[in-house]
Amino acid sequence: MELTTVWFVLIAVLWTGYFMLEGFDFGVGILLPFMGRDEADRKTLVASIGPVWDGNEVWLLVAGGATFAAFPEWYATLFSGFYLPLFLILLALIVRGVALEYRSKSDSSKGWDRAFFWGSLGPAFLWGVAFANIVRGVPLDKGHEYTGTLFTLLNPYALLGGLATLALFTLHGAVFLTLKTTGDLRDRAKRLTRVIGPVALAAGGLFLVATQLLVGKPVTWLSVAVAAAGIAGAVVATYRGRDGWAFAANAVAIVAVTVTLFGNLWPNVMPAIDPANSLTVHNASSTPYTLGVMTWVAAIFTPVVLAYQGWTYWIFRQRLR
Repeated sequence: MELTTVWFVLIAVLWTGYFMLEGFDFGVGILLPFMGRDEADRKTLVASIGPVWDGNEVWLLVAGGATFAAFPEWYATLFSGFYLPLFLILLALIVRGVALEYRSKSDSSKGWDRAFFWGSLGPAFLWGVAFANIVRGVPLDKGHEYTGTLFTLLNPYALLGGLATLALFTLHGAVFLTLKTTGDLRDRAKRLTRVIGPVALAAGGLFLVATQLLVGKPVTWLSVAVAAAGIAGAVVATYRGRDGWAFAANAVAIVAVTVTLFGNLWPNVMPAIDPANSLTVHNASSTPYTLGVMTWVAAIFTPVVLAYQGWTYWIFRQRLR
């Protein structure tokens, strides 16, 4: 396997980890106004992700850094053409992080809770919009410069992608809270899972079918089926009180959705409306020497990072009371 393909796969894995882990963080923030009836409830909800949320965001930083180092042309075109949406995502993540750190230091947490809500809802929606446009293709000129506008990115297919990720991450948060809480909070999270589950299945299914019809490959129909089965399995497992299985099933659904997107993207990294102007794993990559050095660094340090994060989740595995 060529190193360009190896790094395309590794970047896909990084985004998969980010969506799977940060997805329930977003979901908790989105559900905060609906589940937090009093300050004690809201403190418990925030505490459910308190030890892990900042570690989950590391996956985004590494994915961005890996893209910059392995595929600099992709990075340059993406961050210039998608400047405003990515800036809004960055701003929302900053606001969200500040809200989580400062809500306990303020006399009134209501303003910080609103910031936490919007800082979670915004990225949950905009990531879907961004990746839908990446997979579908955008207008690029011969120099691989983006020639569209902001409204070019707000097409119906991309907005459907935003709704799909918003629903899927909200469901992931509800399933996570069912797993992490007890008593009345857990009962409320279970009820919300039963409501959000069909919405996520409908929105996600419609988006993935549209993706397959627009740019799909025959093999990715399998990952579409796995995604649908994962969402349905999460709802069924919640009904049966199998909270761990429900979370695992929805995590599998998120993995399958990401596999569908990246599977339909390869060998392109930034497809253009005119295929002649598309960026691929070959014309957007760094030199073989750079990719080789990066591969050795990743092989040495990735297991260390995974072991540390796994240890963190094991230490904070207990339910909150």
